[in-house]
Amino acid sequence: MAESEAAPKQQFGIQKIYVKDVSFEAPLGATVFAKQWQPKVNVDMNTKNSKVNDENFEVVLTITVTATLDEQTALLIEVQQAGLFLAKGIEGESLRQALGIMAPNLLFPYIREAIDSLAIKGGFPAISLQPINFEALYRQAAQQATQQSVNEMSSESH
Repeated sequence: MAESEAAPKQQFGIQKIYVKDVSFEAPLGATVFAKQWQPKVNVDMNTKNSKVNDENFEVVLTITVTATLDEQTALLIEVQQAGLFLAKGIEGESLRQALGIMAPNLLFPYIREAIDSLAIKGGFPAISLQPINFEALYRQAAQQATQQSVNEMSSESH
């Protein structure tokens, strides 16, 4: 028996990268350009994944950037950058890590460029998102989930 038949090969790769949804809002209109641009900027991020079929998964990285001036929203950009990923022969924790760490790392440069480009095209200064450590975020979320299940188990036993 050939070695390749003995154990299934693990494959993880990009099938397609695409923008799933984009929102750009400048609610103050042209009046925003008369103000000094020293906004308070908030960045929210979310990732989710879903199974498309036995070997393909969609991963969606969502980043929302909100810039406020004097407690008013001056700029709101939300981008959902998605990817279709092949995950062949990968299961359990390895699959969760591939979808929760590797996929967002691959999507991040695309979403970063999209947000920067939308800001500039909207007449605003460039928005350069700082790199994100998706592995640390994954580990933190896993730790919180473990702690939550421990807390739920201890509250049920009382």
